[in-house]
Amino acid sequence: MRPSDGFTVPAVDISPYVTGGSPGERAEVADAIDSACATVGFIQVLGHGVPDAVTQGLATAMDSFFELPLDTKKTYRVPDANRGYSPPKSESLSLSAGVEAASKMNDFFEAYNVGVEARSFPHLDLSEADYGLNLWPEVDGFTESVRRYFDHAARVARTLTGIFADALDVGPDYFARLTDHSIDVLRMNNYALPEGTVTLDGDLTGMGEHTDFGIVTVLWADRVAGLQVLDRDGRWHDVSPADGALLVNLGDLTARITNDRWSSTLHRVKPPIVDGAIQRRRSAAFFHDGNPEVVVETLDSHLGLDSELAYEPITVRDHIRAKLAGSRQGKRNTAAVREARRIAAGSGL
Repeated sequence: MRPSDGFTVPAVDISPYVTGGSPGERAEVADAIDSACATVGFIQVLGHGVPDAVTQGLATAMDSFFELPLDTKKTYRVPDANRGYSPPKSESLSLSAGVEAASKMNDFFEAYNVGVEARSFPHLDLSEADYGLNLWPEVDGFTESVRRYFDHAARVARTLTGIFADALDVGPDYFARLTDHSIDVLRMNNYALPEGTVTLDGDLTGMGEHTDFGIVTVLWADRVAGLQVLDRDGRWHDVSPADGALLVNLGDLTARITNDRWSSTLHRVKPPIVDGAIQRRRSAAFFHDGNPEVVVETLDSHLGLDSELAYEPITVRDHIRAKLAGSRQGKRNTAAVREARRIAAGSGL
């Protein structure tokens, strides 16, 4: 359904890449993905092959953890690491995009992160500092259900980079070189706070304006309002996943690769508030970020006549660390010049 403001997130059925479609069918999918990436940067992905039982298992596992007492959840904090529990108001995502919110660390979501570990690649000499170690909560069924979804989300992400390679005509090895030991993280978010804990003394922020950091994000979310995306004209629009769809958006590194022809779309979460209480909302974002040491550069085919249009080359490691220093350590990311400009252009900011 097209929203009343005329904005829509394109829906693309990627099943020809999942179940083995014909070359013509796959070409149609690649063209549709190219168009969606160039115009919106968000996609409603259908035909992804993730069973409903797997997403329901993830939702149940999230509920089981986030329903624990806050003091219990805080025992799973992992300081200075992109793992474990993040309490409400411990982060400010807008800082990762170079913008300081009026009230620092005001994002009220809570989250739990797990991801790929360096020891997952025993044939490579990798550093735990780039990946992190998982801390699994002692909640019945949590580890098994989350791992099951993680594996499916990783498959979808790699299917998408295969489609990207076709759409950009770079060959199948291009993204494999960038991602064969990718830093992949699943961030499970919860926006519910106990009734009566919210003081409406300003613009309450569920999750501040930001772009995602890496190559591509695969997002499962319940169908509760709150997610908003910024279009290229600087207007915010509500987005909700279609029935059975996963929301997919591009990260900064893909924008760098294409010199912004494909959008790393700014987004935020503004949950509805009813009688001073926040409506419950859940999401889980799978971040496919790339190999830490690889240097990301703009494709020659996307360079303009003026070479200054291109991003400077950067390693995945340095880019991710600068973004995390903003969101989790309260340091404004001064390198996020383009993102900050786009936030400033957004309505109501």
